[in-house]
Amino acid sequence: MNPDDPLLQILACPLDKGPLHLVPPDEALYNPRLRRRYPIVDGIPQLLPSSGEQVTDDEHEDFLSRCTGASPQTPGTTP
Repeated sequence: MNPDDPLLQILACPLDKGPLHLVPPDEALYNPRLRRRYPIVDGIPQLLPSSGEQVTDDEHEDFLSRCTGASPQTPGTTP
């Protein structure tokens, strides 16, 4: 999956129905609001609630810095 893929515009987190961000090069989709990572296996996003995994604070900061189209600020905070 690449950052220009139109599929990214319609994919949503199965838990909060919000947008997901592509995290290169791990090939994962990330929900920074819930701090959940969803894997992409053979080009197919695994978006079942049970497929997502909670990430640590360090992973969260790392993912935010690498997310396509995401700012490094945690949502709800001011710079």
